[in-house]
This record gives sequence, C-alpha cells and structure tokens, in this order.
Amino acid sequence: MNVSRRNTVTGVAAALAASMAGCSGLTSGGSGNGGGGETYDVGYGDSTTTVDSSNFPTEEKLYVYSVQSGWMNWPSVMEAFKKQYGVQLNDDDRSSGESLKDARANAQNPTHSAFNGGYTYNIQAQKDGLTQAYKPANWDKVPDTAKTADGHVTGTRKVTTALTYRKDVYEERGLDEPQTWEDLLHPDIMQDLALQTPQAAVGLAAALSINNARGGSLDDVQPVIDYYNQIQDGGAEFTDNFLAQFTRGEYVSFIRYDYSGLDLKYNNDDIDEEQVGVALLEGTNGNKGAFNALYGYALLKNAPNPGAAKLFMDYVLSLEGQQHFLDAYARPIRASEMDMPDEFPDQRRYDATEFTVDQQELIDKQEDIIQEITRGADL
Repeated sequence: MNVSRRNTVTGVAAALAASMAGCSGLTSGGSGNGGGGETYDVGYGDSTTTVDSSNFPTEEKLYVYSVQSGWMNWPSVMEAFKKQYGVQLNDDDRSSGESLKDARANAQNPTHSAFNGGYTYNIQAQKDGLTQAYKPANWDKVPDTAKTADGHVTGTRKVTTALTYRKDVYEERGLDEPQTWEDLLHPDIMQDLALQTPQAAVGLAAALSINNARGGSLDDVQPVIDYYNQIQDGGAEFTDNFLAQFTRGEYVSFIRYDYSGLDLKYNNDDIDEEQVGVALLEGTNGNKGAFNALYGYALLKNAPNPGAAKLFMDYVLSLEGQQHFLDAYARPIRASEMDMPDEFPDQRRYDATEFTVDQQELIDKQEDIIQEITRGADL
C-alpha cells in the first residue's frame, strides 16, 4: 500500500536497512560494520574487485562532489552509509557546474574521489579526462541510455522540471494553478518567483524546458533568453537558496524539479502540505515544457579514496540506496523494480508535458548554450 510519506521517511529507511541489506548487491568478508580490515566485494563485470576498510578514510571524510544536505535526500544516504560502513561523507554544497569547475582546477591533485551531478556534466568531466572506468554493482540494471558502455558514467536517478507554488497565496491573489509557462508571466506570479541560473544542472533543465515550450531548440535559445529578461523585469530572481523563503512566503513560486516540490509538500514539517502545489507546465502550440533530467556519477581519476568511493557508488545503486531517492520523490534509475508512491502527479500529466533531448547533442552544445543564455539574460 502506498501512503503519504510525511513523518515516515526515517522509519522507512530504518526498515529498509534491516530488510534489504542482503539484496543490495554488496557482500562482505566480515561483519560489514566498517571496522579495520573488513573486505567488501564491489563492482560489476570487469570492474569487480575487493576493497579493504583499512584503506577507508577515518579521521577525514569521503569527498564526493555535490552530495549535499537539502538535495535529493542525500543526508539520508550519507547517514545510512556511515551507519553501515563507518565512513562519513563530506557535505559538499555545490552545483554541478561549480563541481566541474573545481574538478578541472584540481585535476593534477584531486580533492574528491567521485563526481556526482547532472549526467551531461559527468560526461563533460569524462571528456576532460577527469574520470576513470568503474561499473558499480547492479550496473546491468541501469538502462543503456543512462550509462556509458565504457563504465565511466552511470545514471542514478531522474527528475522532471516543475513549478512549486504556494497554493494558499495563489488563492488569496485569485490565481489558478498554472498550466503553461506563459501563465507565469502574470505580474502576480513574476513578482516573487525564484529560479536558478543555467550553470547549475537544475537551472539548465529549467532553461531547456522554457526554451522547448516556446519553440526553441539546442541551436536556438533566444526564446528562453527573451523569457528570462521578461520575468526579471517582472521581479523574478535567480538565486540558489529559496526554500526557507518559500515556507515563509517571501518567494511564492520557484522553478526546480518535481521532486523538490513533492518532498517539500510531504516531508517537511515547516509547511502544511495543503499549502504546496506542484505543476508540470506545457508550452505553446503543443510544445512540451517539462525536461526530464538524468543525474549520475563517475569515479574520478587518481581518486584519493577509491575503495571507499567504489563502495559508496555500489550502495547508491543498490535497492536500499535507491529507496532513499524515492523517499524524497526523486525517481530512482531502478524505478521499474520498485513501488512508486501515489503522491506523484498523474502520469497523464507527465505524458503531456515531459520531454528529453538527444544526450550527445546536449553534451556537445551544453557549454555554448549556458554561456549564450548567461550573456543574453545578463545572469
């Protein structure tokens, strides 16, 4: 039975830790508690190997880019991993773009062991020569379209661009739930709307959504540039931090992912779930306006703690690790093997709004797209 998850995530995670440890794809040569000398079989296929916990970081943390509080339930993943294997992860508060910039700057002496973030940012890290091949356990369960055949990049979860809004404030202002991106051009919506710049993967997904909705393409981003200039004139702000302000009513709408609004609606005690609305938006002339974004990870070349990083990557791709994402309404890459909660918007709405683009084309054009939008909208 699927039920609302408010105030149940902790209990679910605890139950899963007990019931699913044996089917997570991880095996141990000892008790599995992360003590000195424990060995673990990790990886898939030609990446299969054994790692020893005596080589795991103890006084220091395991650094993985963009594994951070407030994002896709990573704190729950970090807590469960530490409890099971004794390894504390660093809380890395960075966007995918910021992580890529830092990884490039430290290429000769890496500070992090793995890259986590938007899939195309991972691919860019691979193209820059920053990654190495590693196929985590259960790599074979990942669709071919969500991983590279050479094992450098593996998808772990998917999310869809959406608008989250204060239903109570919209009702006070006489506003209906938005159905299209054009609806957001209403003065009473633009005035306290928040979103992120395309340097972040979530901001790039929003830009691609708006651009597609207004008839643009990967070769023509003028539609989203015009839109961004218009909403900024109306009071919209580009910022990374707006969730607390949303619960206080300082921002009444924000553009992120479906999971962002659903997690806030059902798993956050700071705001009543009836006050939060989540909308998937359409475009004009039948154009779709909700980009389905893929996230993943890669093992970095010359990783300072490769054994612990491999074990962590295995855990994230196990069913137990995947459940943490689902608890926050981010769709796991292994979703077909899992029970999906009822709280997601109707699948018919996803069918009407959701789209993807050619991943390779986006990879080839991504940096130029980001720069053109940034300059054109003065971000």
